[in-house]
Amino acid sequence: MTPELRIERLAPAGVALALPLLQAQFTEHAIPLSPGEVEEALRGLVDGRDRGAVLMASAPAPIGIAVLAWTWTLEHGGRVGWLEELYVSPAFRNRGIGRRLLAAALDVARAEGCRAIDLEVAVEHRQAERLYERAGFRRLDRTRFGVELVRAT
Repeated sequence: MTPELRIERLAPAGVALALPLLQAQFTEHAIPLSPGEVEEALRGLVDGRDRGAVLMASAPAPIGIAVLAWTWTLEHGGRVGWLEELYVSPAFRNRGIGRRLLAAALDVARAEGCRAIDLEVAVEHRQAERLYERAGFRRLDRTRFGVELVRAT
């Protein structure tokens, strides 16, 4: 456990602190985004509170991040949070930080009027699956599809 851990909602002024965490996440998962693309997307999220929330865990330096994007679905009857990222730096894993970030993300989503939170887990991330199941998430019998409409250069 990391008792001095602070989890705070990221303000626009804190974007530079969050970028290394997100870039590390994308590198670890082989997601080909340039630092400029990550920064632009992150700024677009934190500059508009109506788009979502970013939570950063620090102890005292940044060590973890949770990224929520808001959406609206008929299936859930209104506003829903999409947990896009939950990342803890490798040196700080298995200390309950991911669990605390997830709990904070659920609290923020509730406070923002979300009726549910959806997420996806890469098939090889069994540890992440266990974290979400312990938090009350259930596996859905679906296959996710996607198509890129615009690719930044």
